[in-house]
Amino acid sequence: MHVKDKIMLNRDGLEEFGPINIVIFGDSVSHGAVNGYNDYERVYWNLLKKKLNAYRDYMPVNMINASIGGTSARASLGRMEKQVFAHLPDLVIVCFGLNDVNGTLEEYLDALKQIFDRCHREGCDVIFMTPNMLNTYVADDAPAEYREYAFKTAEMQNTGRMDRFMTAAMTLAGEMGVPVCDCYSKWKELAKTQDTTMLLANRINHPTSEMHVMFADSLYDMILGESAQGGGSDSTMFRE
Repeated sequence: MHVKDKIMLNRDGLEEFGPINIVIFGDSVSHGAVNGYNDYERVYWNLLKKKLNAYRDYMPVNMINASIGGTSARASLGRMEKQVFAHLPDLVIVCFGLNDVNGTLEEYLDALKQIFDRCHREGCDVIFMTPNMLNTYVADDAPAEYREYAFKTAEMQNTGRMDRFMTAAMTLAGEMGVPVCDCYSKWKELAKTQDTTMLLANRINHPTSEMHVMFADSLYDMILGESAQGGGSDSTMFRE
């Protein structure tokens, strides 16, 4: 049952089908990483939960965070059974790419294919959310211990490597019938007029709390569809 349908159930429906279970499957951004600490209050999936609760507060919404900082799609395949499907999710939100870009495109796509296929076989909905951009330069206030890596990530962003990974991943998702919540393109649009490196809390790959709002709003609109009209952010920052 789709989340947008399950959220409208009454007591009989709740007794029969149980609460909404959404599993977040990704890397450090989904884990809650900011800049040397984790913020589970303002991470996008918690903001999404609050928005769904505000839409209709009768149906409980459980967010299961199966994300781990520093991991990749390929490295996460082995933990899907215990950390994702054991929770009987109605929806799995998949967001990998920021670490995968250090490896090969083939490995990334193969891992995503296995994740999407497994979600389909388990009978749960799946959304692929593209992540934020990487930094485009090494900021003066970038963490000293990660400055060398910041040079590398800036190169991957500026040479189009990150673009190629995201384009290929979205193509794969489309071929497999997986809806794409394309936040990466929204970041690219912002980059035309703003310094997107300053929208990264650690100046490398972890978005600021304000940008987590954009992730949450985008997912909310995709999950509820036309029902979400009027429930998104009032900010014009993220609108094209």
